[in-house]
Amino acid sequence: MMLGRMENLPTENISFTVFKLTGFSSLGEWRHFLFIPYFLMFLLSTTSNSILIYLIISQRSLHSPMCVLIGLMAIVDLCLPVFYVPNMLFSFLFDWNQISLSACLIQMFCVQFCGAYQSTLLLWMALDRFFAICRPLSYHKQMRMSNFLKFVIVPAIRNLLLNIILVALAGKLNFCLKNDIDHCFCEHMGLVQLACGDTSINSILGLTFAFLITATDFVLVAVSYVIIFVSVMKSGKFSMKTINTCTTHIIVITSGLIFVFLAFLSYRIRNSLSTNSRVFISTVYTLFPSCFNPIIYGIRTKEIRTQFVKFFKFVKVIPQ
Repeated sequence: MMLGRMENLPTENISFTVFKLTGFSSLGEWRHFLFIPYFLMFLLSTTSNSILIYLIISQRSLHSPMCVLIGLMAIVDLCLPVFYVPNMLFSFLFDWNQISLSACLIQMFCVQFCGAYQSTLLLWMALDRFFAICRPLSYHKQMRMSNFLKFVIVPAIRNLLLNIILVALAGKLNFCLKNDIDHCFCEHMGLVQLACGDTSINSILGLTFAFLITATDFVLVAVSYVIIFVSVMKSGKFSMKTINTCTTHIIVITSGLIFVFLAFLSYRIRNSLSTNSRVFISTVYTLFPSCFNPIIYGIRTKEIRTQFVKFFKFVKVIPQ
């Protein structure tokens, strides 16, 4: 009699507090081999960003505003994979895929917070180029810390508040459908889709998050570079270095924006994307920039490239 009553209890009264991250589970035994490419990318990210941070901190010649921004980008790129890649690697190797709700929410916040700052730092770099090229006489005045904070504080507060609201609302949901997250880390909609009841607010806020941060930053970066292009053309001082720098920044943020919206929209509209494809796209927009930003922004910057060559010459001399 008691068993019959328990069977009739509504599932909405049950809320899972422990989840399993089952990304790429359909690959079966081949899933273990994913450890190799993701470990190599993680190694590349941590090594290249650590060297870049060391060079910028240790070399006084690299303490210019642009190099400091590149250093901040390297710090973000170093931290972002640390929040989820080690867990993912253990899951690939040993099937250690359990995560508590609180740990899941913390991971979600950290990944989204760092991801948002990658986009915002590109905006700050565009701002630096704008003052350097279009307002050269006032560059040092505008890029002083006291003045530059005016441009930093608004996007910083925006990123923090949107992340807190998004994660807090996700944490209040009742997760009764299942406890398998079809992902390799705790992505917002990957968790939200396991909840009972209406989650439309969470879905709308998640998409708003992408528009208010990534899309807004992209528009502002694009506008600033259009102004730079026009200014360079009008001055008659055509500079391939300026064009290459601006074009590279636009390509990077455009590709990032495409992958972000593919990942966000794949949960919200009917599509033919497989779960594996969706998970891969999410790892692309979080891990790949951390691997390649040190090359795109670090090595391609002449001052940093010079110090980088000196560093490796010094490393080669030490064993002798």
